[in-house]
Amino acid sequence: MKTNKLVSIVTASLLVLVSMTANAALKPFVLASMESGSKADVVTATKKKLTDGGFKVVGEYSPYDSVTIIGVTNDALIETAAKTKFGAFGAVQRVTVTKGKDGAIQVGFTNPVYYGNAYRMKGDLSGVADQLAKALGKQKDYGSEKGKTADQLSDYQYKWLMPYFTDRLVLAEYGSHSMAVKGVEEALAAGKGAVTKVYRVDIPGKDTTVFGVHMKGADEDDCSGDKYIMDRIDFKDVKSSGHLPYEIVVAGKSAYALRAEFRIAISFPDLSMMGSNSFASIMCAPSAIEEALTKGAGGEVEF
Repeated sequence: MKTNKLVSIVTASLLVLVSMTANAALKPFVLASMESGSKADVVTATKKKLTDGGFKVVGEYSPYDSVTIIGVTNDALIETAAKTKFGAFGAVQRVTVTKGKDGAIQVGFTNPVYYGNAYRMKGDLSGVADQLAKALGKQKDYGSEKGKTADQLSDYQYKWLMPYFTDRLVLAEYGSHSMAVKGVEEALAAGKGAVTKVYRVDIPGKDTTVFGVHMKGADEDDCSGDKYIMDRIDFKDVKSSGHLPYEIVVAGKSAYALRAEFRIAISFPDLSMMGSNSFASIMCAPSAIEEALTKGAGGEVEF
């Protein structure tokens, strides 16, 4: 009887622990450290820490002068991405080196657990989060005041009638996976839609490839541009630079992207609908981003 009671107590405790974990507040970004010196030196040091910590740097870019964004992956991310058709959206984490208004250099990274749940990946990415924190440090999670639970993220919708993760854009369709990858490569190399490649990662054993892309914008008033978007919504002192870059995923014969109303909102879940520094300030973005990414994937714009 005592043994059965003990088993019941342990089982109940485990269930409570699982429930608490599932309902823990998650935030999109982690502030690793605040550094001094030149941004270039911090970028160099950060990349060394990442490679020493077991990560592969797959690409980097500076969408505007104050930030450098480094794409990284490892075996755990790739293996988890392979478990679902669109897990490739979370196969690469972003590490950011951003010069703040006070001159201090902010080193941060995307929270793999947050985005893993948002992208409905099957697997626990807490080990990857711990590995990033071990390599770079960890001061605090940020990007949302209250955060979102795993359940909320897996069924995330910014507002009623707004898209879910499953409401993806089909940018282009080809005759085969290899043709699709080649088509996207060629379109990005040509800079179609003012979109260029930052990185490419192929998921082994799957007809799936993810591209990180720089949306420069045709001019400074093109609201598909990375800088245009971030100038208006990334207004807090600790920057959410890890929102970038956007992704194009080739799965099978088609190239996909997440709708801007989802992809922007998941990185800025507290952003207000109206007012200054709000979604209203980038109302032109969803259609402009869809057009740019369609061209960047080698597709035809039909709207």
